[in-house]
Amino acid sequence: MSRIRARFWDPAGSKYGIPTYPWRMAPAHLLTMRQLTAAGLRPGGQGVQAQIMWASTRHGAPGVRVAYLYDIRFALPKRVATPAQREALAKANAARRTCPICRRDAGYVLPRHLGTCLDCDSAGVAA
Repeated sequence: MSRIRARFWDPAGSKYGIPTYPWRMAPAHLLTMRQLTAAGLRPGGQGVQAQIMWASTRHGAPGVRVAYLYDIRFALPKRVATPAQREALAKANAARRTCPICRRDAGYVLPRHLGTCLDCDSAGVAA
């Protein structure tokens, strides 16, 4: 193991407070939130179980980066929205797309700083 990776090797959690692993060296049962989501799972109330740390050379954000890990054994299936919840969301999104001046569905969420669709704003129609 390289010195850089060895810097982040702390499976007991004595140095960083929680078990810490270098990039691509975490146990297979520990997944990131994005990996859980891709598998159709959610953490299910469990806290962060471990973390991955790596040295970043990313322009504008150099330093050490962290990704938190959750145990797949305690993960639960993602919740499914009820038909009533989906209907309420559809109505809310439709309201965000409807111009208050021309009363048309703009097909996009109206910019909050304008409060109208782009056609009404460019025509100079004031609310």
